Amino acid sequence: MKPLLLQLRPRQWTKCLLVFAAPVFAEKFHDPVAIGKAVIAFFCFALTASTVYIVNDIMDVEKDRLHPEKSKRPIASGALRIRTAILFGIFLLIFSLSISYFITPLFSGILITYLIVNLFYCAWLKHVVIIDVMVIASGFVLRGISGAVVVGVGITSWFILCTMLLALFLALSKRRHEFERLNGDKEKQRKVLEHYSIAFLDQLISIVTSATIMTYSLYTANTGPNAYMMWTIPFVIYGIFRYLYLVHMKQGGGSPEKSLLEDKHILLTVILFTLSVMGIKTYLW
Repeated sequence: MKPLLLQLRPRQWTKCLLVFAAPVFAEKFHDPVAIGKAVIAFFCFALTASTVYIVNDIMDVEKDRLHPEKSKRPIASGALRIRTAILFGIFLLIFSLSISYFITPLFSGILITYLIVNLFYCAWLKHVVIIDVMVIASGFVLRGISGAVVVGVGITSWFILCTMLLALFLALSKRRHEFERLNGDKEKQRKVLEHYSIAFLDQLISIVTSATIMTYSLYTANTGPNAYMMWTIPFVIYGIFRYLYLVHMKQGGGSPEKSLLEDKHILLTVILFTLSVMGIKTYLW
């Protein structure tokens, strides 16, 4: 059972916390029914993502065995047989799609879209420069949209833009970490990294960082006559700057979920940001 549980990559499930973003910003955190649906959606999306991880690990098994960290994954290490992994993945997919359909067929459609896009990513798009990080970012956007769909709230263009830009920031930081960690070893690194350089990635990260902060600031400035949400801007700025510090000074950034769970500064910033949004929505809105 342990190899199966590890194959799920439960740490990666922290990405699915974006499902709760729309319910929080739409003031649905007081509604137990809405929160219950968001929790179910969280696990449905997490299990669907785990299915993609299984497909990816099967397709990249030989390459992963040469990687210093990926070689420890259940399939690459031989702890989990490929046939068992396939059957397990089929079960997870059927289970998550069935549950999601009962919440709302539209949510089920989003999961299928996520699955199809990521299957193309595993087979081809992860080797296409720039497109690879855009596909990764689309996964975050779909997670955020799912939260809005399951609780029945509208999706604003501001929400999509902020989510997309933050996701691009994380994806580009991940590519930079991979490039720097493997130091140009073409036998171990992703094929697409041949088309990147540290200077190019730093330029893209700089552009996306500026766009993310500006977009979120404009969003908060247009949330109402008093614009209380602007009080949350410092948390966003600090969180992004702290992540850049980890990327440039600590050779981190390769795993957003690891940074969230292990870096106390980022974890505390996310908690304070969430509590601030909930407090503003509850008492000052």
